[in-house]
Amino acid sequence: MISRLEKLCLEKGLKMTEQRRVIARVLSDAEDHPDVEQLYRRATRIDSGISLATVYRTVKLFEEASILERHDFGDGRARYEESPESHHDHLIDLHSGKVIEFTNEEIEKLQQRVATQLGYKLIGHRLELYAVPIVETAAKKR
Repeated sequence: MISRLEKLCLEKGLKMTEQRRVIARVLSDAEDHPDVEQLYRRATRIDSGISLATVYRTVKLFEEASILERHDFGDGRARYEESPESHHDHLIDLHSGKVIEFTNEEIEKLQQRVATQLGYKLIGHRLELYAVPIVETAAKKR
């Protein structure tokens, strides 16, 4: 079965080698926001002939074709996700590195209001919240 990313690649006219197909499948199956090293490890479980350089080149190609979205969550490594069909924001747990996707209509409306009040039309934005679990914050205060 063809993955969502493979389908997008074909729609955009990208040449799909077997290695690109594997990388696209790995990205489509990802439930997290993997970096290139993680993608490489996952892809080589499927095809041990895939090189790290191939993963880097493929990710760059997919990003340039707007198939992938690149994120820097402050941990020093570029992380990737399939370009979303609908907008969402991210909350990053600084202790575990877990990335939680969320949407919040109040935040969306507030951003629109701020742009309008400053004399601008908002055409896009990216919101990343960096947080630690409340339980650990409370324990440190003791």
